[in-house]
Amino acid sequence: MAQEPPAQDLMRYEAMAQDALRGVVRTALKRAAEPEGLPGAHHLYITFKTEAPGVSGPADLLGKYPDEMTIVLQHQYWDLVPGETFFSVTLQFGGQPKRVSVPYAAVTRFYDPSVQFLLQFEQPAAEGASAVPEAKRPEPEPATPPADGEAKIVSLDQFRKK
Repeated sequence: MAQEPPAQDLMRYEAMAQDALRGVVRTALKRAAEPEGLPGAHHLYITFKTEAPGVSGPADLLGKYPDEMTIVLQHQYWDLVPGETFFSVTLQFGGQPKRVSVPYAAVTRFYDPSVQFLLQFEQPAAEGASAVPEAKRPEPEPATPPADGEAKIVSLDQFRKK
């Protein structure tokens, strides 16, 4: 008796699950955008693909991070607007306010270290792209610590399970 091959997932359940988890990010940002801001010790590290479609911000800032960038929403962020498909926020970089807009589809990691809550997202493969992951790139050297009140860009390697 011949065994049939597994059915192809035409429903795309994995993509649906990723979208649902991105809804957690959207809801958390909506709470952070409320007048009271983030409650208690909560703060958010959001990592996103800087070259993803729909990501916008100052070219000099995004150019420093040609692959991924992590922003931190903690004490000083302004004009946080969590839309249905993207969010925008103003942060200080080098003492200058800069606005970034990020589609939720570009987010690769969402981390709240106050409660050790981490979500990691798969990036959709580009049309015709190989399913083989590319070789791991070396991490850039950490920058000098920002002055108080400036946005922090951090590597989340220390939080990854080994």
